Amino acid sequence: MPESPEATVSRKPANTTGATHTERGAARPRWHGHRYNRASLYWLAETLSVLPRPLRLTLARQVGRLAPRVLPVERRAVRKTLGVVTGASGRRLEALTVGVFRDFAMCFADLVSTNRQAAARLSVLVASVTGAEQLERLPGGIVSVTAHVGNWELAGRLLATRLARRTHVVVSPEEAPELGRWVRRDGDGVRFVPRSHPSVGVELLAALRRGEVVALQADRALGTDGDVPMPFFGLPAPFPLGPFLLARAAGVPVVPAFCVLDRDHRYAVTIGTPITVRRGEEEAAVRAWVSVLESVVREYPTQWFNFFDPWNPFGEPASSATGQRG
Repeated sequence: MPESPEATVSRKPANTTGATHTERGAARPRWHGHRYNRASLYWLAETLSVLPRPLRLTLARQVGRLAPRVLPVERRAVRKTLGVVTGASGRRLEALTVGVFRDFAMCFADLVSTNRQAAARLSVLVASVTGAEQLERLPGGIVSVTAHVGNWELAGRLLATRLARRTHVVVSPEEAPELGRWVRRDGDGVRFVPRSHPSVGVELLAALRRGEVVALQADRALGTDGDVPMPFFGLPAPFPLGPFLLARAAGVPVVPAFCVLDRDHRYAVTIGTPITVRRGEEEAAVRAWVSVLESVVREYPTQWFNFFDPWNPFGEPASSATGQRG
């Protein structure tokens, strides 16, 4: 999938969105090593959306099972990550590795076929929503954080509809703008905001103070001075501090949200306990978020779609398939 809701925020008060100048000369993360993020493949996937969903998902699973053979760099990275996350080895580790590509293919098929539909039509894909009452008890603005887990785009549209508040989804500048028609459709209370200039922080802060929602992904560091190392499955990994600085500046809570594919191939949306961000305790709030993320990844290891080394996102792609720590 292309880049999705994510942003970082500089620790400097004057810049609350991870301004472009903080990234100049900084190492850029390597989200993947392949060249298949192309409009032609999205168009092909969209064409298949005319098929009944069960058949479409069956085809997606078959493609996903074959994908590791043509994506060796991503396969090594996923295998290493799963070795750390699950402690698996041998055949079980291989099965989990293939499972990541399989589950990604199914979620991708749903993304391309449903993302431009009205949110009301997407509800048939949802089996359960847990914790929504926590959102409804929050009267003001909300910073919603999620991760590259399951079908995060679907969760964002559903929550925007349920809350009846405008939701600003922060995205990185698109490397392939032609993909926007499939993954960045404004409407149903959702507005995509590129993180492309320093003043976007002022815009997001104003939205939160109006009682609106700002949605970001917080499981990928971006190589700015807003990244902080946090223990993640026993090893230090960089995470963005920005969403938590933004929440503290606006005086609003951070609310984790996830949308995972269940065994019946419907989605389960979970809203976590709000995280309060106090001045001077922003890193503690990041630590609380990482703990929540750990729990979700531990429970759904094949639905965390990061095809790089999360402990070393700025280095070379994984070259070892040992699956061991370190």
